[in-house]
Amino acid sequence: MRRRTFIFQSAVLSAGCLASNPYTSFGNEALDSENISVDPELYKNFKNPDSGYRPFVRWWWNGDKVEAKELVRELHLLKEAGVGGVEINPIAFPSTGDDLGKKSLTWLSDEWIDMLQVTFSEAKKLDMTCDLIVGSGWPFGAETLQGDERAEVVLVDAEKLEGPTVFETSQFNIFKNIDPKVTEPYPGRTFRLVSLKLVPDPMNSLDQVTDLSDKKDDQIIRIDIPEGKHVLYALVKVDSFASVINGAPGAAGPILNHMNKAAVRKYLDHMSDTIQKKTGPLSGCLRAFFTDGLELEGCNWSHDLAEEFKKRRGYDIMPYLPFLLFKVGRLGLVVDENYGAAKTPEFAETIRRVRFDYTLTVAELLDERFTKTYLQWCKDNNVRSRAELYGKGLFSLESNFGCDIPEGESWTTNWLKHRLGEEMSDEDYRRGRGYTMINKYVSSAAHLTGKREVSCEEMTNTYLVFNATLELLKIGSDMSIISGITHSVWHGFNYSPPEAPFPGWVQYGAYHNENNNWWPYVKYLNDYKARVSSVLENADMYTDIAILPANNDMWGETGSPADPFPVKLNVPYTSIIWESINKNGGAADYTSETVITNSQVKSGKLCYGPKKYGTLFLPEVTSMGVSTLQKLLEFVSTGGRIFCIEKYPEKSLGLKNWKQRDKEVAVLVEKLKKYEDRFILVAKPDDNRFLEWYRYLMSEYNLPHYLTIEKPDRFFMQNRYQADDGSEIFFFVNSHMHNSHQTRVTFSKEITSGRNGWIWNPETGERFRVGLKDDSLNMNFGPAESRLIIFSNEKNGTEWESVSVSGDNVETINNDWDVELRHSRESTVKKFKMYELKDLKDTDYVNFTGTAVYRKTIDFRKECSGYLNLGKVWGVSELFVNGKSCGVKWYGNRIYNLSEIRKEGPNEIEVHVITSMGNYMKTLTDNKTAQRFTVQKSKNQPIQSMGLIGPVTVY
Repeated sequence: MRRRTFIFQSAVLSAGCLASNPYTSFGNEALDSENISVDPELYKNFKNPDSGYRPFVRWWWNGDKVEAKELVRELHLLKEAGVGGVEINPIAFPSTGDDLGKKSLTWLSDEWIDMLQVTFSEAKKLDMTCDLIVGSGWPFGAETLQGDERAEVVLVDAEKLEGPTVFETSQFNIFKNIDPKVTEPYPGRTFRLVSLKLVPDPMNSLDQVTDLSDKKDDQIIRIDIPEGKHVLYALVKVDSFASVINGAPGAAGPILNHMNKAAVRKYLDHMSDTIQKKTGPLSGCLRAFFTDGLELEGCNWSHDLAEEFKKRRGYDIMPYLPFLLFKVGRLGLVVDENYGAAKTPEFAETIRRVRFDYTLTVAELLDERFTKTYLQWCKDNNVRSRAELYGKGLFSLESNFGCDIPEGESWTTNWLKHRLGEEMSDEDYRRGRGYTMINKYVSSAAHLTGKREVSCEEMTNTYLVFNATLELLKIGSDMSIISGITHSVWHGFNYSPPEAPFPGWVQYGAYHNENNNWWPYVKYLNDYKARVSSVLENADMYTDIAILPANNDMWGETGSPADPFPVKLNVPYTSIIWESINKNGGAADYTSETVITNSQVKSGKLCYGPKKYGTLFLPEVTSMGVSTLQKLLEFVSTGGRIFCIEKYPEKSLGLKNWKQRDKEVAVLVEKLKKYEDRFILVAKPDDNRFLEWYRYLMSEYNLPHYLTIEKPDRFFMQNRYQADDGSEIFFFVNSHMHNSHQTRVTFSKEITSGRNGWIWNPETGERFRVGLKDDSLNMNFGPAESRLIIFSNEKNGTEWESVSVSGDNVETINNDWDVELRHSRESTVKKFKMYELKDLKDTDYVNFTGTAVYRKTIDFRKECSGYLNLGKVWGVSELFVNGKSCGVKWYGNRIYNLSEIRKEGPNEIEVHVITSMGNYMKTLTDNKTAQRFTVQKSKNQPIQSMGLIGPVTVY
């Protein structure tokens, strides 16, 4: 079959292209429309969410310099800010902090456990939840680990040589070249030369290897190099190679060997047993143990790995091992894919297959010896498991299956500092996204195993610490929801006593701190998040399309990625596919070969756990297991559809009996091709416009979708959830920080039949009836605006009234404002006339921080309906009219309805704008913490906009 190619025409991409038979349902059984009322408890909890739905915070116990009185004070501070729980997280003391001479407690000491008990007791009084991180820092370890309890790694040094010559080197030089480029090398690491092998360059088989391992114990190594080009491979094992990153006293030192089951269980039992000797069962104190991201720094070895490899894969890994390894850096990231000798295509293919087998073996051992051990330990202690079970060496999907509360990660500014809320590239999944790539794997794992609580290390911030705004946090967090997250743990709250010099003890985070200008207003964000979570955690996300990423191919090419931030993907647009489905009114999960082979096929659907998928996408999947293809043939033959992007599968996985298995793959693919209308080859878009590409695909092949979005946009996203009571739930968001978006959305009959539409306002807890015409709703979203729409058979309620950004009798009032700048740190007040509103960064007050007050008398005419639109505002705004507050607006459109408060004639208007802090922090040249996060190295930030920009209009 020829690959289908597409030419995008504007007419084809118009709304009309989906007019005929626009909906095809795959796996969504009809519900009894006579009994679809919203559960009263669902709305009751929405109005006043239980504390468990409220965002938690990662609570860094900086240097474990914690004291009982201050722990209690900070818990009350968090409670008042609308926080529902804390993740107790001991961590190293910040490098720029003044510790005031306070004592560091040692992890698991009696004094430290006493502080845990203080926290548990006070949290219970406040109806707050406690989670506790395993160990300290990441990945966890301790000074007390011995021998093979410490992590190991094998690395390779490849020296290019040209003969004839005598080459001389030493163990010292080899070890120096190979010294792991980890984040925190362990000072006591030891090196052992495992093998020395000389090969020609290029290399075509193992038959060309000259084994020189008899010289590996020589301090000075001399080798006769024959004529021609050669490469000397030195395979080195490094024990105790890395330290815990930011470990607190007692839990610093070398990282644990996560591939040593006995060591893992010993470590975990030591932690729980030591604490429970003083506290009693932790099940009465903790919701969950937490494991932070497994950034294992490339750990790839255990004492019995070679033996286990032979058992599982059927051949010896050792002859191949030097040639499948790369030169690596931090986190085990590949820094040179062409390291060592060039390989002929045939030998390169052999090495790819061996590398897949090796990567699979490491992942299996980590799953069996760490993941399952950790999960069982949590069960044994009757405490839930919460974990970020991703990273180099783990299964991106399956590792999350057993976790009670799987967790993803989002970033205020992602790791390359692309502009959140301002960019949304189809060419690079990192640009403009708040969620990391791993979130979709984590949420898909939750969907496949029937879990509703999907946690998130929310808005990880090591960059915009003093410039993160509530608006930015909302945009990123809303995008997390779109990726499948249902509950947030803010990153983070630093334990910092009030007497600590400003800005306090700051390790990381978006400066969730009482000294932050926006701290009195963070409760608005937390109330919003709590109400959304209270709904989504009581429903199931609807998905009926599956995507199988080409991860097995990547394992063969470069090994497993360093999630959540792989530097390079073999199919870089993989994440863009689920986004494009989402933005065109559908929904997808990731799947894996393990899931597919263990699925049941029922009437053209792949059924696994509670999920049913009738459509499967294979984005450039080259290699596939025979059993997987057999299941896919069954799937297609009974009505399922597969879309292969760019290529058909053509090879098997792994080395053993690969030629025979390749033939079986070819036969199965040919059988699949006979189903021309259900096994379809399509091209990716040449211009990377995946949103438009998928819209065309959806029309051409009648792909399943439950919404028709008249004007799809890269920033306009949605999720569909289904509650136990039969109600349908939609979360819509326009994640652009500056631009509005208007579109018409048509809901499928299966959603609207017997149901009425309601808007639930997460800011206020109110709900309103919304009328549909022909199952359609005109939607007008301001910047950063989200909307929760519920369909049920409830009928009576107040009608929703949308607010327009403009109207009749418009008057612009951008001139002649009296401005008063109330500095939050210097107790100064500056007053001046602003003849035309402008960004404070473009004035003499560029370094201001605090509250900017704008005053003006506005004459409201009788015919004016009384709307005031502040236009663009950088910061939190509060409007006062004639001395009375009209409310706080902290994101998006700042439109106020003054009809109930204004009077005809002159009205005194006062706008308070609470600014960010970064510009001011840059000026504090003697403040190491301020400079660390605003000026130094990669954190040197541009000057930020502040204040009331306008245009201010009344209408």
